[in-house]
Amino acid sequence: MTRVNLVYTPRAEEEIAARVKAIEAILIEGGLMSEAGVDRFAAVYENEVGPRLGASVVARAWTDPEFKARLLADASAACHELGIGGLQGEHMIVVENTDTIHNVVVCSLCSCYPWPVLGLPPNWFKSMPYRARIIREPRLCLKEDFRLDIPQETEIRVWDSNSEIRYWVLPQRPAGTDGMGADELAALVTRDSMIGTGFPRAA
Repeated sequence: MTRVNLVYTPRAEEEIAARVKAIEAILIEGGLMSEAGVDRFAAVYENEVGPRLGASVVARAWTDPEFKARLLADASAACHELGIGGLQGEHMIVVENTDTIHNVVVCSLCSCYPWPVLGLPPNWFKSMPYRARIIREPRLCLKEDFRLDIPQETEIRVWDSNSEIRYWVLPQRPAGTDGMGADELAALVTRDSMIGTGFPRAA
């Protein structure tokens, strides 16, 4: 039996985007969807549906040390325990922020992204300026582009996703949240905090 590994290149991404645009145009012209409806659907998946699933995973890791250990050892398997997985989430790796290490994620080649836990990638994540600058000068990029001032004594690690592996970040639990339940904690987790370009909301 021959095993075929499909590798998504930047060209393939462009072809997929062109096909999606063509399908979108057909749906709009046929009156099946409006342009505003398409935009709203994309916004919901980008900012609400996907990131909410990731937030639930983070909240579980914050409150369950054994689950956290499994998440850091095998993120895809740990997420599967919660019924989370699928396309673009087959091989995920979670990296943990600490008092001395801040992690940030990029895909320097195209826009590889852990869809099952973060939803659709934001436009800036796919942009060449972000992809180039976050690797070249991560501290300055975070400060100037995201207003995230990382102390000089904190090491910044940049993780480059690819067609085989999708990275995402386990942010630090905010102070003053000891008495909070899982739902309350999940509400503090932002999409950007799981990319590394933001922090969780304050309690």
